Amino acid sequence: MAFVLKQSDSYRWPVSFKLPTDGGKREKQSFEAEFKRLPQSRITQIQAEVQKLMKAVEAGEQCDAISDISVAQEVLVGWSGVIDEDGEEVPFTKTSRDALLDLPTVAASIIQCYFESLVDSKTKN
Repeated sequence: MAFVLKQSDSYRWPVSFKLPTDGGKREKQSFEAEFKRLPQSRITQIQAEVQKLMKAVEAGEQCDAISDISVAQEVLVGWSGVIDEDGEEVPFTKTSRDALLDLPTVAASIIQCYFESLVDSKTKN
């Protein structure tokens, strides 16, 4: 199969995370994210900012580096499988995206899944 140089602007990828629930347990949640296809130059910038942040945290210093939420806001451009308390599909908007990202662990999970989508990892048999 020939490689097509021009790729679509986005692609869909599953996202899973666990939210705390009653009784000291965590409940697995999932939805399908639509990720923006960033150029490698931007991915490299994000990785450099993450490294800068990690070094500052290790040294106990303040750092104004990039945050999980800001990266998630940049790469998350749509979704399916996000519903409200009545079971109705929640349309993707800036407001609904930001409400999702305000939940603990969700932005970090989205970023983790985004970077996992960029790496072809071997699966165990």
